Amino acid sequence: MAALRPVLMIIDDDPLITDTLHYVLSKHFEVCVADSRAQANSLLRQLDSPPALALVDLGLPPTQHKPDEGFKMIGELLAYSSSIKIHVLSGQGDDINVKHALALGALDFIHKPCDVERLKELLLNALKVQHVELSADKDQVKNGGMLGESLPMLTLITQIRQFADSPFPVLIEGESGSGKERVANNFHQFSKRNKHPYLSVNCAAISPMLAESILFGHSKGAFTGAASSHTGYFEDVGEGTLFLDEIGELPLEMQAKLLRVLENGEYQRVGETQTRKSRVRIVAATNRDLRAEVRAGRFRADLYHRLSVFAVRVPPLRELEGDTLVLLEHFNSFYSRETGQKPFSLDPKAKQRWGSYHFPGNVRELRNIIIRLIAKYGGQAVNETQLMAELDLSRQSEVPEGSNPVSEGSLSNHAHQHLQTQVNLNLDQVLKTWEKAYIDAAMKITHGNLSQAAKLLGINRTTLYSRIQLQEAS
Repeated sequence: MAALRPVLMIIDDDPLITDTLHYVLSKHFEVCVADSRAQANSLLRQLDSPPALALVDLGLPPTQHKPDEGFKMIGELLAYSSSIKIHVLSGQGDDINVKHALALGALDFIHKPCDVERLKELLLNALKVQHVELSADKDQVKNGGMLGESLPMLTLITQIRQFADSPFPVLIEGESGSGKERVANNFHQFSKRNKHPYLSVNCAAISPMLAESILFGHSKGAFTGAASSHTGYFEDVGEGTLFLDEIGELPLEMQAKLLRVLENGEYQRVGETQTRKSRVRIVAATNRDLRAEVRAGRFRADLYHRLSVFAVRVPPLRELEGDTLVLLEHFNSFYSRETGQKPFSLDPKAKQRWGSYHFPGNVRELRNIIIRLIAKYGGQAVNETQLMAELDLSRQSEVPEGSNPVSEGSLSNHAHQHLQTQVNLNLDQVLKTWEKAYIDAAMKITHGNLSQAAKLLGINRTTLYSRIQLQEAS
């Protein structure tokens, strides 16, 4: 029996390109094609498992002349499965587009028209990298693969070990690419449940119509196509850990049913009246601000409070001083060893540039940069110019979302850039946005404790309460 070919999804609205690539690449891959984001997302839900690879054009309908749809597609693919290796194949190859696509998590950028043989080689190499990542034994890495010596990273490692054996839910918050899946897996591995199953469900990837069946199972004849009874994730996990990734995407109706399980452990298969009991430990993750989602009516407040009994924040790389060099050394050694290539080195100026880069795509971006540098400069010393060609420096001068401007000068620089690029700026609205950001950050740090948040902000409790009420009313 022939081995199953890896699935390659091509997302491009030019039939000449997709037909040509399908003909050439189908000898090595199971090729599926979509001509828009909407069709790609629909196709993803029809596949039994995520595609191994994706080729994405930036200029997708309805705005083929802009890269916006392609950028969104990269984010949605990685939200669906962080293991997908994405290559951008596009004619919109301006330097700023290339670097932004790579910062979002694409492994490489290929300009149109392309050499098909070279493209095939890049895809096959990406498969090797993917295999290495998926087969790596994380248990042999200290702290379950949590690398770093900065205070925020050591705090996170301590929290994982401290909360691992608790039966209560955990909510993991953090930016895209920061490593929330690794943290979730470590909550399981460091607990007494690690002899039981660990299953992961991406709430953004499952169809709202099938979500209940996937989580809770269904009986024979419960709906069209239900030819037999089927267990759901809650049943399959048993006394193990169920990781609900992108929990903010869960439909409101399903949020109510999840809340019931969290409150008393009870659930029912679709089409059954029999009540079943679950002993699952729930770990959930989100890159959204769930408090803002609650205020907007898109997420249940009672479910949020249930999920966040223990809330941990995965810090972005820009907050982990010095850890980017630790990660550089680790992944340079790891990928060169596992792929049979020679590691590279950074000259002093390049190393200084690496240490000051903000990594908007977090660990995912850092890993991809290292993979590209090994491929291009294995066994060589990389200089500052060569390194800068891999970095998205277009947003380096901006104040990153969620970061703390440390000086009047940095604020002034940000204001200068903002005024040059913004049309019809409203100063009152800008100030309200900054105030809301600080209040939300304080509430997050103090886990919703109003008194502690007010102390952190240097105002009294009643003033903070009044400002929150004004924000919710506006």
